[in-house]
Amino acid sequence: MVVGAAGWWCLLLWLPACVAAHGLRIHDYLYFQVLSPGDIRYIFTATPAKDFGGIFHTRYEQIHLVPAEPSEACGELSNGFFIQDQIALVERGGCSFLSKTRVVQEHGGRAVIISDNAVDNDSFYVEMIQDSTQRTADIPALFLLGRDGYMIRRSLEQHGLPWAIISIPVNVTSIPTFELLQPPWTFW
Repeated sequence: MVVGAAGWWCLLLWLPACVAAHGLRIHDYLYFQVLSPGDIRYIFTATPAKDFGGIFHTRYEQIHLVPAEPSEACGELSNGFFIQDQIALVERGGCSFLSKTRVVQEHGGRAVIISDNAVDNDSFYVEMIQDSTQRTADIPALFLLGRDGYMIRRSLEQHGLPWAIISIPVNVTSIPTFELLQPPWTFW
C-alpha cells in the first residue's frame, strides 16, 4: 500500500482532522488491547475487510468483546442480546465474512472481529472480501489470527467469563517498541 503525504501525517500525528478524513486505520492494520482478563492483556493486530464494512470513527476505551454463540455466527445468535452495542468475536467458516458481519450488525453489534478457524495460524492474515451478493454492511469487520482468537476464547473459558474488555482501536505509533505488549506466541 502506498501512503500519500496526508496519510504519513496521520501515521505520525494523531490529529482529529486525520481521524475525520481517514477513520482510525493505521496502514492495513488495526490494533486493539485486551484489558481483561489480565492473562491476555496484550495488543493484538487485526486487518480490516478489504471491500465491505465500516471504519472506526471513534475510540472505545472499554467495550466488551463477546464470543458469538454459535461461534461461526452464520444465523441467529443465542447470545445476541449481549452483542448489542458491543463487539462480537466470531470464528471463520460456515458462511462468508460478509454474512457474519451482517448477522452481528443485525444483532446491534458495533463491530465484528473474525478469527481464523485454524488455531495454529499465528502469522497469515486472510484478505476478507465481498461475497458477490451485492449486500452491504456498515459496521467494521476485522480479521484476527487464529492463534490470537483461540487464546482469547481459551482465557475466557478458563476464567468463566462471558466476554473480554478491550480498547479499540489503539494508536501504536505513540507506544515505544519495547513497551508494545504483543502476544508472546506471535513472532514478527
